[in-house]
Amino acid sequence: MKPDGIDELKELIAFLKEHEIAEFDLDRGDLKVRLKFASAIVPPAPAAPAGYDLAALARLIGTTGAPVVPVAAPAAHAAAPPAAAAPAPVEEEKLHIIKSPIVGTFYESPSPGSSAFVSNGDRIEKGQVICIVEAMKLMNEIEADAAGEIVKRLVTNGQPVEYGQPLFAIRTN
Repeated sequence: MKPDGIDELKELIAFLKEHEIAEFDLDRGDLKVRLKFASAIVPPAPAAPAGYDLAALARLIGTTGAPVVPVAAPAAHAAAPPAAAAPAPVEEEKLHIIKSPIVGTFYESPSPGSSAFVSNGDRIEKGQVICIVEAMKLMNEIEADAAGEIVKRLVTNGQPVEYGQPLFAIRTN
């Protein structure tokens, strides 16, 4: 990479950080760049938020006509806890949270159109497959780390999940 290319890369990084873009891919001929910034765990936005000047970003990195798509951008208000959060009922305080062991995409069933591995109210055993998290084209079966009753699924089918993100709340035996 030429010295002026490094300056362009620095400008690109500054732009991405300024607009809180968490992940970015650039593929221009022989140059392939993937930037991913560490941030607090927040639910990823389903699409690029309105208000990003993608044309300015394209000019900044010198592309014309090539699609420039931010992969995920955390919402500014998502990091703040809800102001009017009601105290949890006593029975909910004893719920066990099953968290994602990897980054990927959450799937509730083994294939599209088939029934979910588990639903609210189902009794599960430790080691039972409860969902799939797809990471890099690999379908990883996620097993329950405790036995109990599914109280709530905390993510939606097809949603990207982060490492340690809560997937299910269960009432343990």
